[in-house]
Amino acid sequence: MIIYDEIYGEFEVDEVLEELILSEPIQRLKGIHQGGASYLVNEKWNETRFDHSIGVMLLIRKLGGSIEEQIAGLLHDVSHTAFSHVIDFVFENKEEDYHERIYSYVVKNSKIPIILAKYNYNYEDILLDETKWTLLEQPAPELCADRVDYTLRDMYEYGNISLEEINRFLQNLIVFEGKMYLQNIEIAEWFVKTYYKEVIDFFMDPLNIYGYDMLAKTLKLSLEKNILNLNDLLRKDEELINKIKSSEDKEILSLLSKLNPNIQVKEDRENFDLHRKNKVRIIDPSILKDGELLIPASELSERVRMMGNEAYEKAARGMYVRILSN
Repeated sequence: MIIYDEIYGEFEVDEVLEELILSEPIQRLKGIHQGGASYLVNEKWNETRFDHSIGVMLLIRKLGGSIEEQIAGLLHDVSHTAFSHVIDFVFENKEEDYHERIYSYVVKNSKIPIILAKYNYNYEDILLDETKWTLLEQPAPELCADRVDYTLRDMYEYGNISLEEINRFLQNLIVFEGKMYLQNIEIAEWFVKTYYKEVIDFFMDPLNIYGYDMLAKTLKLSLEKNILNLNDLLRKDEELINKIKSSEDKEILSLLSKLNPNIQVKEDRENFDLHRKNKVRIIDPSILKDGELLIPASELSERVRMMGNEAYEKAARGMYVRILSN
């Protein structure tokens, strides 16, 4: 199978990856929007978990990661529920890790173990201990394939950065002791700025906050009224929307009708209708100096320090949203 990705280019992938990509668990991710409720209030915010999963796999491949780590990268989001992180707001899960809590269950009850066994891979060895995959995941504030891909992908697709900038960043990435680092403080400053465009300006956009809040209320009420059940959450976004609509429950349909592209909202700390906080996400990538010395970018750049402090303050404060029309 030849895969072309707008960010990373063209790659030929191994048979095991091809079969996994074509399997139902990965194909389902085409119907799971990366931004949760975002596409319901802005049709342009339509990146999917499938796009991101392929991207993570290809970035790992581009950096020389093993087939096993590429498999882990491809499958890392396979347990995301419909509407991605919206479910964390339904269950008031501040760590925003519901998909991680159910990951083992979802994998075990899918065809993934059978596919991997066909190619002599044990799913438990590859998928149930992500700490061994140091390109795929790293604790914040360091870089990792997951964090890098969703930042580059969203910000490129939504017109905030160019392919030229992305290529310059990727050329500056280096792998040292199995982890990704940068070699240039100017490139680090660019990525930090881009990351905060993603997790502050986009994730905390008043329209996004409104969408998450309204959809979380809709899903929570649908679960309480037994219109939806927990198994339904492992379906696609539009399948849940259709099931909710078919209930003809007036209270729930009224909430759902308030999720549309004509919504008008703004930030207003004094006269607000809703206030929400997202998980605090901070980035401070280490710079590799002289081939062996790792220095946090914030120790080399006042700009990185200031951006980090500002992002933390905004995230900790949360977004106050005034609804102008719905």
